Amino acid sequence: MASPFSSLLAVVFISVISVVRCCSPKDQTALNAFKSSLSEPNLGIFNTWSENTDCCKEWYGISCDPDSGRVTDISLRGESEDAIFQKAGRSGYMSGSIDPAVCDLTALTSLVLADWKGITGEIPPCITSLASLRILDLAGNKITGEIPAEIGKLSKLAVLNLAENQMSGEIPASLTSLIELKHLELTENGITGVIPADFGSLKMLSRVLLGRNELTGSIPESISGMERLADLDLSKNHIEGPIPEWMGNMKVLSLLNLDCNSLTGPIPGSLLSNSGLDVANLSRNALEGTIPDVFGSKTYLVSLDLSHNSLSGRIPDSLSSAKFVGHLDISHNKLCGRIPTGFPFDHLEATSFSDNQCLCGGPLTTSC
Repeated sequence: MASPFSSLLAVVFISVISVVRCCSPKDQTALNAFKSSLSEPNLGIFNTWSENTDCCKEWYGISCDPDSGRVTDISLRGESEDAIFQKAGRSGYMSGSIDPAVCDLTALTSLVLADWKGITGEIPPCITSLASLRILDLAGNKITGEIPAEIGKLSKLAVLNLAENQMSGEIPASLTSLIELKHLELTENGITGVIPADFGSLKMLSRVLLGRNELTGSIPESISGMERLADLDLSKNHIEGPIPEWMGNMKVLSLLNLDCNSLTGPIPGSLLSNSGLDVANLSRNALEGTIPDVFGSKTYLVSLDLSHNSLSGRIPDSLSSAKFVGHLDISHNKLCGRIPTGFPFDHLEATSFSDNQCLCGGPLTTSC
């Protein structure tokens, strides 16, 4: 027969377990308001969000702190390998908007509502009150309006992905206060204005993807101090001025996309001699001068695209000494002279050299 003390322990243990398992009533109310502004007709995701079930255990895409029962993660992605998508045999489609009630989830660390294609409206300004937020991913929708002006209040934010929406306005000045930010993606929106002069204060950033916007101005010098920056995409904007010489000194930079801008001047030799650079796309600008003759045995280029500029002179012989060159496009320039033979030129198509002033030799049909 159990003692009164052991019975009391059992009651306490059961009580603790029940507390751990129960979703915070306040958070459940906020989630219901969040759901009421959204419609997902194909997969039945919100069918799991039942009033009679525990939101921490049974609601699709919701995770909680096991001790407090507070909601910490909303992870709803319209393109997923989750079983619910595989069973339906289709990607998700969700419409509606983001209800400000999400801001009542004050323990939230992750808000992922991405790739649903049909979510509209603006980001609630109160989102900046979620002090624990580390991931904000709303990519692949039709969200409009501006990035919240006080986004810099999210001092723990590590990932900000608002790509492939219909957002406008400038990059907020406060964004450069996000000292924990590691991944910034604003690709394919209507973001205007210049890249903030103090952008380089984001020392933790490893990926900066700002392509396909309406950005103007030049590349800020402060970026030169971003020692962790591996991927930089400023393509398809209206960036002007020269490619800075210091860009070639960025030790971990491996991907650089500057295509379809209004860049002028020569290509810095230090950039193309950077042994860490794997992909460089400088096409469709107004670059002039010669292609720097700086390639060597440490050069390993998966892709180098210098097409559609005003480059002149000869193709550098040092390209033949490169360790690897996968894709090379120097078409639509003002280059002259004989195309070198051997690697990597022996595996390139004529289109890589077409529409130059006076290039000759294989693989072109023009003889020297």
